[in-house]
Amino acid sequence: MKMTAFSREKEGVKAALPLLLVLAAAAGVGGCSSSSSSLPLERPRPVAFRAVQAHAAQALAPGSGFADQAGGGVFVTAAGEAVRLRLDGTRAQLVSHPGNPVAPGRVRAVFRTGPRTALVEAEQGLFIADSGWMIAPPWRQRLGPGLLASAQTADGAVWLAHTSGLYRMSGGQLTALKVGEESLTGITSMAAAPAVEDAAPGLWILRDGQPYVVVALSSSVHQVRPAEIPLEENESLLSLASLDASKEQGAELWALTTGRLLRFKNRRWSRVEFAQKPAQLLAAGRFLWVKSSDQLFSYDADADRWGEAMGVDMREFRFLAADESGCAWVLLGGQAASLSWGAVARVNGLYQGQKVVADGLVVRAIPPVGPEPSALLFQLGGTDILSEGPTYSLGGSESDGTPRAFSFASLEPGMHSLSVVARFLDGTETRRVVHFDYQPVGTAVLGWAQDIRSIHESRCAQCHVSGPGRPLATYEQWKENAELIVKAVRDQRMPADGPLDPQLINTIQRWASSGANP
Repeated sequence: MKMTAFSREKEGVKAALPLLLVLAAAAGVGGCSSSSSSLPLERPRPVAFRAVQAHAAQALAPGSGFADQAGGGVFVTAAGEAVRLRLDGTRAQLVSHPGNPVAPGRVRAVFRTGPRTALVEAEQGLFIADSGWMIAPPWRQRLGPGLLASAQTADGAVWLAHTSGLYRMSGGQLTALKVGEESLTGITSMAAAPAVEDAAPGLWILRDGQPYVVVALSSSVHQVRPAEIPLEENESLLSLASLDASKEQGAELWALTTGRLLRFKNRRWSRVEFAQKPAQLLAAGRFLWVKSSDQLFSYDADADRWGEAMGVDMREFRFLAADESGCAWVLLGGQAASLSWGAVARVNGLYQGQKVVADGLVVRAIPPVGPEPSALLFQLGGTDILSEGPTYSLGGSESDGTPRAFSFASLEPGMHSLSVVARFLDGTETRRVVHFDYQPVGTAVLGWAQDIRSIHESRCAQCHVSGPGRPLATYEQWKENAELIVKAVRDQRMPADGPLDPQLINTIQRWASSGANP
């Protein structure tokens, strides 16, 4: 690829996609350094652990899936149906929304698009799986079959690698990234991690075996830089993965090669080698999973420890998805199962990497599957906060048992870590850590286009644009009806397909109370 100037075109990506905008980019020829023998060497010494396994009765197809950090996930069955599974392997509701123009039809693949949502590639186009519904977005038919991978960057945008090119999904809009007139095809792997040169937040892509990093120069212009990953002679890249940032550490990139793992952390590369050559790589949140010929390893970045999962049948093993709690969904000889370090609690109402703009938020713990813990407590800012069932609410409960919002007002703006600790009668304990970015409304300006429109597109437009609901297609209509909207979502009467996530409800409330800005 030659270097090209930045420009923004208004033509379609191709005749079949006339409504897609094109984001221009610059690129050079990707490459890797010739040797990595001088890199620091890490030889993990994993601690053996008995993996907690829950087998699904549903037969799943190989390929990508989505794992929800609150438990469960969305996958494709061997019969070509999208299925939503709970953490214990039982089936939950996932059906076509009644407002969809068509039913999805046979499903081909599932990809992660956010902490609670997945993108389902089906016979009738793309559908968003959220809260038990498969919802048809406005751009349902703008991409044909051919999704390969997805990744979410620090700005909240979701990137989709497709056989026809690279696409960015943000604010309810789908746009295409091009270099001049050239689509970025041939992408096999993506990961969100800082660029090597300046640590700028970026999207790493593996294209035709060569690494590149996409960096935002503005909201509508991105630069595609050639990236350098230190490889030995005759060594090739296979896939990329990344670990999220925490309060103490930045995000990091992992690269699987034909011989080992490479790690980019704190702006330097190191090589990670096991007794056996690694073959598969998967990451979510602060957990990394590595499969070799007959061993399965997991890395907990918060604890800086490696573990080797014992008791797992490694024959015909394949990753499906992973979540931020340290759970991986896999195929074991054709049977689907969830694997985890231990019986950890889950968190509802706060998600890994979430930007919290509200002073108060309802956050609940979900007890771990299996033996009941003797105590379940939260830890935040060096303080232990005991919680009681059945709500296990961080802010406690009202007299009628309704969970009470917890106030974050005492926290300084910035990154924080919330832990949920489950303690058992035998003296053991398990821990779930959620890292979040607290930016109260005083330091974060909310706007309809930036913060509200994406909620409208994914959860409200089905009924309030072409459906039977009150017209809410524009910013002006949202502003005029702001008070009614806040009451409806706060009381969980809307959306009709199920209540919004508490953070989204707070976002709408804060937007309305701070002036309902455009």
